[in-house]
Amino acid sequence: MPRQADPVVETPAGAVRGVRDESGERFRALPYAAAPVGAGRFAAPMPHPGWPGVRDGGRPSPTAPQPARDFGRLDMSPYFGPGWVPGEEYLTVDVHTPAADGGGRPVMVFVHGGGFVTGSNRAALYGGGAFARDGVVLVTVNYRLGVPGFLELAGAPANRGLLDVLAALRWVRGSVAAFGGDPGNVTVFGQSAGATLVGALLATPAAAGLFRRAIVQSGNGCGAFTPEQAQRVTAAVAASLGVEPTVEAFALVPDERFVAVLPALAGLDLRTGTASDPLAGLSPFSLVLPAQPADALADGPAADVDLLIGTNTEEGNLYVVPQGGLESTTDADVLAVAARVHADPAAALAAHRAARPGATPGELRSAVLGRALFEAGTARLAQAHARISGGRTHRYSFGYRSTALGGRLGAAHTVELPFVFDVADEPWLHGDTGLLGPEPAPAGLAARVHGAWVAFASTGDPGWAAYDLRRPVAEAFGG
Repeated sequence: MPRQADPVVETPAGAVRGVRDESGERFRALPYAAAPVGAGRFAAPMPHPGWPGVRDGGRPSPTAPQPARDFGRLDMSPYFGPGWVPGEEYLTVDVHTPAADGGGRPVMVFVHGGGFVTGSNRAALYGGGAFARDGVVLVTVNYRLGVPGFLELAGAPANRGLLDVLAALRWVRGSVAAFGGDPGNVTVFGQSAGATLVGALLATPAAAGLFRRAIVQSGNGCGAFTPEQAQRVTAAVAASLGVEPTVEAFALVPDERFVAVLPALAGLDLRTGTASDPLAGLSPFSLVLPAQPADALADGPAADVDLLIGTNTEEGNLYVVPQGGLESTTDADVLAVAARVHADPAAALAAHRAARPGATPGELRSAVLGRALFEAGTARLAQAHARISGGRTHRYSFGYRSTALGGRLGAAHTVELPFVFDVADEPWLHGDTGLLGPEPAPAGLAARVHGAWVAFASTGDPGWAAYDLRRPVAEAFGG
């Protein structure tokens, strides 16, 4: 049988040629905004000028400038992807569709995590084959990171990485029909920093009408920095670079120096008289907002958006176990972490100890981090959404324990992703240092999780009852 020709799609910016495989059709490196260069790195995203002829959509794009990340003995390359692949035109999306045929299918737009400083849509975990197989058009987004994406700077709009995601959603609204998607049935979903961005979209007036549903996987509805905290980061970056904290000065600094300065920010104390550090010192960048998204949902489209939201049961293990912290953490270490994230660290630790009798210092450290980074902000966002949305909130809890690192990794941050994307059987996720460990994934769990995400994106119903403030329970996966 002769091979079918590669598909060509006409978009408002020009024609693009993709590739066809057994799961559908894939179009890569499609620009949703102009390349951010020079002072443009610190401006709102601008429209892409388009291109003549037929663009090659068969190869991945460059990635945002970013440092390498090390998680000790755990192989996190499927999550972080190739790291920084230099090139100017990285404000792009990849599209994986069953067929670019005007079919009006549900659309899912994924926003990757990485602590606001790393990650890209090139990560192996984010392959869209399973979504395309199941009738969904998957769009994965790159956005600005680190200094260009999130540093507060005089003369620059705030939260430029979030503005990029908004620009990508506008691109989806104007272009996804050509790839077989329904622009009126869009679900935006994200994990970790990407989930925190999705939570912020719910409170952003400019996001109204761009999506019908949202999924927040291990994000933080209270993860934004205050302006005072952001200025502390800005002062530290400017001092390390030896330049004034203005767009004009930063426009002359190459991206290599923005990446190189990040280690100098490690451990920066962001506690103020009114706020703790919502990221517990793990990242010097986050959204910068006058109010937390969980407290500002009425300002955005949240009341009209269905929400699926949840966390893993041992989120903090990712930041403790791979580095040997489960064994080496002391009581003083636990107190130091608690002091970063709690106004009354002694009382917070007492509550954690009461909930976990006999827990080791390493286990307590993981619990403190998991609660502060993800669980508390997720609970507040879910409760706030349930109050204003009229029964359109669904909660989940993911409890499958990875057998990685001698079985100690457990239901850590990121472990749900292979099940959401239905790639849990891939060999590159297994072995003692692989994200899922040496044991095979449980039969049927990926089909159940992935199926719930697809059902929610299609209909707003993931398969269980809506979240009830009077009986706040969550659907449990693998626990």
